[in-house]
Amino acid sequence: MRDYVEKARLDALHQLKLLDTPSSESFDRITRMASQIFNLPVAAVSLTDRDRQWFKSRVGISHDSISRSKAPCSQVAESTSPLVIEDFQTDSFYADSPLGIAGTRFYAGAPLVTSDGYGLGSLCVLGTEPRKASPAEMAALIDLAAMVMAQIELQHAFGRVDPVSGMPNRNQFRDDLLDLTRDHHGEPRLLVFVDLARDDQINRILRAMGGARIDELIREAARAIRRALDSTRIAYHVGAAQFAFLGPVGVDQDAYMVDLQSSFAAIRASSSSRFVTNVAIGVRSFTLGHVSADDVLRAAASAAQDARSTDGAIAIYSPESDIAHRRQYRLLQDFGAALEAGDQLRLVFQPRIELATRRCVGVEALVRWRHPLLGEISPAEFIPIIEQTSLARPTTQWVLDAAMDQLVTWNEAGVFVAISVNISAANLEEADLIERVQLALMRRKLRPDQLEIELTESAIMDHPDKALAMLAELAAAGICLAIDDFGTGHSSLAYLQRLPAQVVKIDQAFVRNLRAPSGPDFVLVETMIGLAQQLGYRVVAEGVETEEAADVLVQIGCEEAQGFLFARPMEPAMFVTWLSERAPGATPITSAA
Repeated sequence: MRDYVEKARLDALHQLKLLDTPSSESFDRITRMASQIFNLPVAAVSLTDRDRQWFKSRVGISHDSISRSKAPCSQVAESTSPLVIEDFQTDSFYADSPLGIAGTRFYAGAPLVTSDGYGLGSLCVLGTEPRKASPAEMAALIDLAAMVMAQIELQHAFGRVDPVSGMPNRNQFRDDLLDLTRDHHGEPRLLVFVDLARDDQINRILRAMGGARIDELIREAARAIRRALDSTRIAYHVGAAQFAFLGPVGVDQDAYMVDLQSSFAAIRASSSSRFVTNVAIGVRSFTLGHVSADDVLRAAASAAQDARSTDGAIAIYSPESDIAHRRQYRLLQDFGAALEAGDQLRLVFQPRIELATRRCVGVEALVRWRHPLLGEISPAEFIPIIEQTSLARPTTQWVLDAAMDQLVTWNEAGVFVAISVNISAANLEEADLIERVQLALMRRKLRPDQLEIELTESAIMDHPDKALAMLAELAAAGICLAIDDFGTGHSSLAYLQRLPAQVVKIDQAFVRNLRAPSGPDFVLVETMIGLAQQLGYRVVAEGVETEEAADVLVQIGCEEAQGFLFARPMEPAMFVTWLSERAPGATPITSAA
């Protein structure tokens, strides 16, 4: 029975995750009060482990633990009762104890007892002279021990330990790093961040097997990480499927990276989810006191994301990469305001040319962003960011509205030209997109054939059924459809022939270096043009920059082109001027009738 009770007591202690954690001011404050009340130089919050007394907090003690053998705090923990030893030298049991031999003469301890009745250790005071403990002193010591226990249980109960993994969480990491910084300010350390799986992998497991399987995955990973660490280091559960821990003190970073590779290769090999998840590890070196806990975690998490693009799934924090990610996040935050500001976003227009006559047969609307502080932001930088967020819908709507407003302005000025507008894969999720486009055209009294919708080949192939249904509705509404960036999306021929589009735009990557009939680019472009035309599409070549490329395209039968050879994207007024300066007979204005 005694062994059973001791095992249960130790289990209660270990569940609290207190052993071998850094000292904490919240405990030290109580320890100092005990020392002052008794006017003694030594006090401690002493936890009774299997074979040691470990000090969570201590005053007047240089070491952090002593043997449990003949330690008074062990008796207090086992009995859950206060203990006073007025003189070690006259106590038959404790006279030859390690403390007695070391010169301790007086001891008073009050038990630290959980709500379930398990004794964890004691709040104790010690002196080098024999003395008595007054009832008032013992009452105060018992009260202070209750305060220590309340602090322990508060930390455990309120946002300090994850209920699934049983590990201390992000809040506890913050506090522990602050305490570690107080004791070791300026010491260099390494933080290791472990990301178990991508969000889409977690979602796939959740949908297929439910939350219980996710919890099992977390517990399995927690056990594996604990086994991989020595007993002096703590792992923290800092995110849904993310863990973090500090590397050993003074470790060589390069050597430690090799050890991490080996350790986590073994963990991955034994994981029950190794075929449906992939672990990514980020490592951040930092100096205690120079970086906040949240920033250390953020940077290490950023390195873990960088690691997903490497074979070894492990990466060291890169300040350059981090700056880029933070800029992306800032742009994402600021773009919502830009949509509402009215003076940051604008459209420019790049003419599309009929190669045989060099007439302008339309323009492509391209969005531009002038950030109030950062200046001009390239669409290649901000478009991919917003396409992955809820901003995709309002952005597309802004571009459609601005393009159609420009059509009205040009029509009123006698300039009749079709405008093509790009939509993203995210817009395929919008059930009301077709209705919004039709209503916008009707409100402005525009003909549907004055608007062309472009959708990239990759977006079409990512959502083939939705794309087919949406394009069919747009085509039925009389709106011209174009497949953009053709050649980059790995389309199947069987699917392409079903698309109700009228135009195929060959990606500029195939056109920019096009030369006279020879080389792989020529063969690819000739093949794509022939294939598209046989399927009934009109072909536009993007990225035409030289007369040689334009001549080659004419020779192989390409109908239209865009590129710097003909015109760069222009502001609306500049486009009208450019249009009016074209030679007679080459004016690319269509009839409004």
